[in-house]
Amino acid sequence: MKRIIACLLTTLFYCSSCHGVDKPVNIKPIKVLLLTALPGSGKSEIRKFLSTLSDETCCTEFGLQSIIEIDDFPYVHLMRVISGELVKLNCQGAYFLSPACSFRDPIEWGTLIHLINEDYYDIMNRKRAQPKSAALWLFNRFDNARKKMGAQPILSKLSKKVRTQLAQIIEPEAQKLLKNRNAEISKAKDLQHATVIIEFARGGADSSPMPLPKPYGYQYAFSQLSPAILEQASILYVWVSPEESRRKNEARANPQDPGSILNHAVPRAVMFSEYGCDDIAWLVEKAQKPGRIDIVAHGKKYQLPIGRFDNRIDKTSFIRNDQKQWKKTETSSLFNGLKDAFEPLVTI
Repeated sequence: MKRIIACLLTTLFYCSSCHGVDKPVNIKPIKVLLLTALPGSGKSEIRKFLSTLSDETCCTEFGLQSIIEIDDFPYVHLMRVISGELVKLNCQGAYFLSPACSFRDPIEWGTLIHLINEDYYDIMNRKRAQPKSAALWLFNRFDNARKKMGAQPILSKLSKKVRTQLAQIIEPEAQKLLKNRNAEISKAKDLQHATVIIEFARGGADSSPMPLPKPYGYQYAFSQLSPAILEQASILYVWVSPEESRRKNEARANPQDPGSILNHAVPRAVMFSEYGCDDIAWLVEKAQKPGRIDIVAHGKKYQLPIGRFDNRIDKTSFIRNDQKQWKKTETSSLFNGLKDAFEPLVTI
């Protein structure tokens, strides 16, 4: 309730600390925030930091209302788990041939976006899933998302024996994903005063020329998002170099917790083949309007506002420590950097 009241008051918000002068500033609440960057850049750390701030601060400084989260990493993790378990069952990995490899078929980058679209639809319609088997529910979702990409389903073509064995093995992991998904949907009580944060990373091979070929990069990923998302979306991009992305990706790695949002690691070979660069700077440069990127999708052109958080000098890794260990200088640096990045997204 505090956040809702604060957001209603911010249609005319007085913020001398942001602008250096005593004048009213209009703050535009963000409905959908696409939180994007190369792996390890600080996206999830920023989400954790925002969760520690008061409702009023999130709203008046960043235009964020009651936060609901979508992240495609749990799907990638389950795709890796499924592939590994199939290999143990003397079958070919469904999505990855080995833990060190990229997707067998790069079309899965689009599959992931369709899973995001479905998550967003279910949030907007408060549609919680309650299947008898979370694993079989997940198998069907993966296959249906592939069909939307014009590809053949994979898991429904497994033998009944293998499919049953696989479902039993991954049921605990699938239940965890389902529980977390339903928890986010349960937050959707007042969608008028909510912000959906959608996190994902996209890129292309090291030293690739622009534009990146389909299905790589953000131009393609954004074009696959549903009209319902694109009509509402703003972009927060966390800016680091590919070299810094690789360093931070390795620094955060915890082999004992590969499914962790904060502590998972992308295989090194994938960091070069899939995340050696990205196309955000190219999209910003070619846009018709400053502070926007142009995305053609669903028969129309969307001009999405974009803010860039400069994390080339690391401002976010401290978030992985216990909150009691955070230093005021660290939190102030991160807070002020985020204010600068959010300003073009919330200033009318």
